[in-house]
Amino acid sequence: MSQLLDTKIEFLKGVGPLKAEALKSELGIFTVGDLISHYPFRHEDRSKIYTVAEILRQEDIYVQLKGQIFPQGIVGQGPGRRFTATFRDHTGEIELVWFKSISYIEKYIKPGIQFLIHGKISNFKGRINMAHPELEALTSEFNPSLLGLTPVYPLTEGLKRKKIENKLLNQLTKQVVTQAYFQVPECLPVSVIHKFKFVSRTQALADLHFPPNLQRLEEAKRRLKFDELFYLQLRHLQLKGNRNRTIRGLVFEHVGEHFNTYYNNYMPFELTNAQKRVLKEIRMDVKTGKQMNRLLQGDVGSGKTMVAMLSMLLCLDNGHQACIMAPTEILAIQHSISITEWMENMNVNVALLTGSTTKKNRIEILQKLAAGEIDILVGTHALLEEDVAFQKLGFVVIDEQHRFGVAQRARLWKKGQVVPHILVMTATPIPRTLAMTVYGDLDVSVIDEMPAGRKPIVTVHRHESTRPLFMDFLRDEIAKGRQIYYVFPLIEDSEKLALKSLMSGYDMVCEYLSPPTYKYSFIHGKMKPADKESEMKKFKQGQTNIMVATTVIEVGVNVPNASVMVIENAERFGLAQLHQLRGRVGRGAEQSYCILISGEKLSENGRKRIKTMVKTNDGFEIAKVDLELRGPGELDGTKQSGVLDLKLADIRSDESILIAARNEAILWLEFDEMLMQPESLPIRNELSKTPNRTIWSKIS
Repeated sequence: MSQLLDTKIEFLKGVGPLKAEALKSELGIFTVGDLISHYPFRHEDRSKIYTVAEILRQEDIYVQLKGQIFPQGIVGQGPGRRFTATFRDHTGEIELVWFKSISYIEKYIKPGIQFLIHGKISNFKGRINMAHPELEALTSEFNPSLLGLTPVYPLTEGLKRKKIENKLLNQLTKQVVTQAYFQVPECLPVSVIHKFKFVSRTQALADLHFPPNLQRLEEAKRRLKFDELFYLQLRHLQLKGNRNRTIRGLVFEHVGEHFNTYYNNYMPFELTNAQKRVLKEIRMDVKTGKQMNRLLQGDVGSGKTMVAMLSMLLCLDNGHQACIMAPTEILAIQHSISITEWMENMNVNVALLTGSTTKKNRIEILQKLAAGEIDILVGTHALLEEDVAFQKLGFVVIDEQHRFGVAQRARLWKKGQVVPHILVMTATPIPRTLAMTVYGDLDVSVIDEMPAGRKPIVTVHRHESTRPLFMDFLRDEIAKGRQIYYVFPLIEDSEKLALKSLMSGYDMVCEYLSPPTYKYSFIHGKMKPADKESEMKKFKQGQTNIMVATTVIEVGVNVPNASVMVIENAERFGLAQLHQLRGRVGRGAEQSYCILISGEKLSENGRKRIKTMVKTNDGFEIAKVDLELRGPGELDGTKQSGVLDLKLADIRSDESILIAARNEAILWLEFDEMLMQPESLPIRNELSKTPNRTIWSKIS
């Protein structure tokens, strides 16, 4: 059977060299095996034949009709050229139109012959029509019930231009999967198939393409989704097991003077129970002798940085250095300021290294770092440079991990003489089921509790037409002694994008809130680091009332007195970004607000994002919606957005299958960790098909 699956696609009847080249370049179908792995994205019930009378009040639905076609001829010239015809059955008539393949259609249609047509109906100027219907001339022995559930395959515009339509893929796939010799090697052990009452993989593939009924289609999907998710989990669990077996971890046995002195004498606030729980999980990890790889999820303002700080003190107590890497200079500076303030009464040396560090300071920092005189190094991508060498690196914190490419993170991972413990932090939480999938080889900790005394941020949506009213509200807040963030999506006006820019927006805000009565800070990504730091400092010290900015302030800005976040063109921001921006306020004891401003017209996704922000402050709830809108990202590669590398399973809707697959993968590796038992042969064979590539997920 493997010979059939490996057969080149050009040797399949009905393909040939030209069509084969198109299938290869457009869909990546090189072999028969690739063809049957190109799954349909939906099925149409072709056993139902409508009459024209039944569809006259319908629109935008796919229907199948039986009747005669009467050509009307070619209309127009050039790009607008089209061929029209009238379709007629015993109940009425509709118009058919073709904009391409006109010569072929002209020859194919003959009056007096019964045709079966299928396509999407629409209403154009009060007249029902169908554009580019599929046509089939009927013979006397035709039986429509034999059509049944017909697969519809993903196609590209390139294939359509080359006259390769769904009908061809349908014929080619049926040619393979309906033959008696069609057999696909099993990829699951017999005991697993029996346990879950799965159909065979051969039957599942045949039924996925050409199911005799809906129940068989669902059974096929259940089996094939399980296969995908089982191997996804198995690979990650193997990576985790391999790391635990082969990578020696530093042993942090002592909770010593650094940790105890700070915790007992200088902690600025009481830890939440969630923070204490996560610290305990980290503590258990670092004393086992296995290298820790832990993801710390926590909502904006939940106290992740303090957990990271205490973890780094544990590292110092055991004779090693620590570092924390942030994606932006503003966030790195904020971490440096916070950690330096926290360590004010401690004998801990903290240094900051960024791209704008002067050459003289950089040389001094690198010398001290190599000599072990710097305990905690805070920085940006600058930490990844070749000449940044630690004497004894033991603990690495990576903040806002989604901002770094995994290949970049790997370079930091290798800077210790022994692989350091890794704590990856994100304030963009994702549902636990997704975390279990995307970070399958990481241990996941969650801070799901906010510090005491924080009031939920009130979020409202306002249209541009109501600007005078919310400007009055801003005046009232400033009169109370509060401060305002005012965020724009662009720095300068764009001819292509009809969005508010920082430059023109600043003038607009000044018209409502005139200087010198109201004092402004002004910050964007193209400013020099020293200028950005100066503007931030003025705002933080209360010398200015309003911070006009781009999203450069999305992370790393902590001003407890700021009570209002205004976001222009809010519909154009992603949910994660909106949530991060909103998290810049609500850090003090006073009530805080977020005002989302948009135009009157919103896309469906834009409306859903804004509605979600107004409805909830819960980062995990927001993440669920964000996942629906954007997709979770490729798992093992360097791609960080889009969809997981899954053909059929959907982790948003297949949670029960995902959990069952993960549990089964865990049980199987407990039974046969090295997959050497005879029962594991199908698994070994399937894993051997996986192409060799760098598995980045073992980094972080």
